[in-house]
Amino acid sequence: MSTQPIISMQGISMRFVKPVDTAGKIANLLGAKNEPEVVHAVNNVNLDIMPGEVVGLVGESGCGKSTLGRVVAGVYSPSEGTILYNGQDFHKMGARGPTLETLAVQMIFQDPMASLNPRMRVLDIVGEAPVAHGLVDKKDMQDHVAQVLTRVGLDPVYMRRYPHQFSGGQRARIGIARALAVNPKFLVCDESVAALDVSIQAQVLNLFMDLRRELNLTYLFISHDLSVVRYLSDRVVIMYLGRVVESAPVQQMFEGPNHPYSQALLDNVPTLQNRKQRFSTIKGEIPSPLHPPSGCHFHPRCPKAGPRCQREEPKLRQLAPGHFSACHLNDGGTE
Repeated sequence: MSTQPIISMQGISMRFVKPVDTAGKIANLLGAKNEPEVVHAVNNVNLDIMPGEVVGLVGESGCGKSTLGRVVAGVYSPSEGTILYNGQDFHKMGARGPTLETLAVQMIFQDPMASLNPRMRVLDIVGEAPVAHGLVDKKDMQDHVAQVLTRVGLDPVYMRRYPHQFSGGQRARIGIARALAVNPKFLVCDESVAALDVSIQAQVLNLFMDLRRELNLTYLFISHDLSVVRYLSDRVVIMYLGRVVESAPVQQMFEGPNHPYSQALLDNVPTLQNRKQRFSTIKGEIPSPLHPPSGCHFHPRCPKAGPRCQREEPKLRQLAPGHFSACHLNDGGTE
């Protein structure tokens, strides 16, 4: 097995800046102090993903996990840091247009109805990219699309239909087929089953597992559903307000989370064993990424926070092989 990560994120940060509008600039001339608004979506993330691995990326809405997925897939260029694909700078490789290396990383979006062009037939949705990039001749497009649709469990006879003529589960499979059409090696799956009924979710998850085995795919699987992540993933990475707070093999994470945020998330996963347990939500609201708290971002909501948590950012430290956590409780305490 290769010892080089297929994807290596090195110091990735992503900020979105809203400049001061005209009214604000006029107000500034009169003495106001309006400044550009900066959303700190992702903050200094370091993460390696090995070939063939499935990494589950978990966190509350607004924690930056979807933004990080889009950076990995090349939808966004990071404000800081570097993405390496097999040791090469991914964004520099694609600076002059898509290459075989950049096409090897594809993204499957959360809402297939929003990401599929309603005016295009499935034949063109799935076949457009491989033809445009020279992977398939125009005359062979129909056969190629038929093969890809068959692989994801759709009857090729329906390839001339439009997206609205399919069910939600079928549209999810079309989204997967579109990604597979260019022969990727790495898939970023952003809440790919979140909008589906539970029975359909199970079918699509089994499809992901089959595709991984048959095509030797690697996944970054973004989800807020911990039961889905536990079923599919080899390793779990938990984000909070743009930062990675804990990373561990899936069994180790679910049996012994270390970070207080991870513990709070996993304590509220319903199981048959704790069906009589009274669940409690994490106190407080996730802070605004416009003005993230100083020190540890979780300290305003953490029951174990101390003065050190307010002034000093904790670093990810290795607790066991493959298990990392960013908490001052692992390094001298919170005082």
